[in-house]
Amino acid sequence: MMNILLTNDDGIFSRGLWSLYDQFSKRHDVTVAAPDRERSAVGHGITLRRPLSAEKVDIGDGRSGYAINGTPADSVKIGIREILGRRPNFVISGINPGPNTGVNIHYSGTVAAAREAALFGAKAISVSINAREPSRWADAARFIEELAVLWADKSLPFGTFLNVNIPDVPLESVRGVKVSRQGLIDLMDIPAASAKLQKNTASEKDPKNLMYGPGDDGAVLNDNCISITPIKCDSTDHDVFEGIQTWGFMEKKPAHGGAA
Repeated sequence: MMNILLTNDDGIFSRGLWSLYDQFSKRHDVTVAAPDRERSAVGHGITLRRPLSAEKVDIGDGRSGYAINGTPADSVKIGIREILGRRPNFVISGINPGPNTGVNIHYSGTVAAAREAALFGAKAISVSINAREPSRWADAARFIEELAVLWADKSLPFGTFLNVNIPDVPLESVRGVKVSRQGLIDLMDIPAASAKLQKNTASEKDPKNLMYGPGDDGAVLNDNCISITPIKCDSTDHDVFEGIQTWGFMEKKPAHGGAA
């Protein structure tokens, strides 16, 4: 049995959140700490200038959780530090209706909650389902429990978590599970990409995948596969680190104004 903290960015009454609860509570000790209202697309914002509180709310059918008057990242902080008082085995954020792929990862409160948990050293998963009005909540929750059990006796570097996107179909209809890259597209090129989408709608190539490269998270998801993307909290670009050090910053010292 594992100790699980559940959270999200859609609010304490979100169906996706309680789908995870219904799945994990069968075999694990589950605590819910989530925003008291929808906090979508708030990124990794935290609350600094007003008091935060955690109110226990009754969801029905013997289920209860803590409603936090803050952001998803706030909810993780309070959940770990104040409600649990210890680091859980897993923090799982979701299930978000609608995918979190590509550049959306930077804006997503769902992903930010998992990132916050990873900064606490917890194993963390953010999970989204590829539909705005999903029908396969239970299938997605079942896969996430299977993933958590697989990961339980393995390790990843500190600050690395998993961002998972799941097709809104029965698990038996999923074409596979693929480890994918975060898709990145130059935001200035979006009009051109949109034109390509319209031009290629009737072609054999799936037009949705023109926004992504092969192996990118969005392309994997659009091919009816489950996408698992490892995300690092360390934003340092280590590939260019040494190169930038050779730019010769001190070869010409900045001039200082003012009379001697």
